[in-house]
Amino acid sequence: METDRTPQGSPATPLRLTGEGDRGSEAEVVAEETSRALAPPVIAESALRRSAFPPIADYAFLSDREVSCLIAPNGSVEWMCLPRPDGPSVFAAMLDRAAGRFRLGPADVMVPVGRRYLPGTLVLETTWQTRTGWLIVRDALVVGRWYSDKRLEGYQRAPTDYEAEHCLLRTVRCVNGKVDLLVDCEPVLDYGRKEAKWEYAGSGYSTAVARGGPNDPVLTLGTNLRLGLEGRGAQGFSTLREGDTAFAAISWSDVPAPPTTFDEAADKMWGTGD
Repeated sequence: METDRTPQGSPATPLRLTGEGDRGSEAEVVAEETSRALAPPVIAESALRRSAFPPIADYAFLSDREVSCLIAPNGSVEWMCLPRPDGPSVFAAMLDRAAGRFRLGPADVMVPVGRRYLPGTLVLETTWQTRTGWLIVRDALVVGRWYSDKRLEGYQRAPTDYEAEHCLLRTVRCVNGKVDLLVDCEPVLDYGRKEAKWEYAGSGYSTAVARGGPNDPVLTLGTNLRLGLEGRGAQGFSTLREGDTAFAAISWSDVPAPPTTFDEAADKMWGTGD
């Protein structure tokens, strides 16, 4: 008598022999595999609906304890409200690409090599590489020594040694080769519903003022580049070579005075970091 060698607890699997009756099933398998090979690849729905807006986690956050802003990886300020975080927007491109932005960076590159906050600060440092050189851009909402002589309306917290200077400052240094630098400032007020009108201030091309309605903040853009005003935007372009520097500062208050030279801008940037 032959002993059953099937392991205990495991069902015996019947052995199937290939014969005439299996040819139809094999043909079906071949046909199914052929149809899969010829079918177009399945594309994920998320890839078909790829957004033109960066993920919210990719935005850098800046603040001076009175105002905050968000900067996209391409170097564009795409969210800022004035004169408070709950005020109407001046840059809102993260919601609508026509709702205002302020970009500073290489003219022909939109993806940086890296971004970081300087240790212990809210100073954002972005490193750019182009085909011809390298740039380092630093951004901050400026904070300086306390300068107000009077009590500030609406100021709730206990005063400290430092105070917001109502200025978004951006500095640039070319560290290798040469890079074509672009400044493009296009504020659109009140969540994209009101365009600002630009005009030059002073006798040169380095300062321009954007105005909306009587209750809207007045924005002053200062830089060591030559600005051109066209439509609702102010643009500046320059080729920086190794060791060259530039800055752009947009302010919404006359006190304290915004920087007018790169040295002043660098001092304010390092003061904010300290």
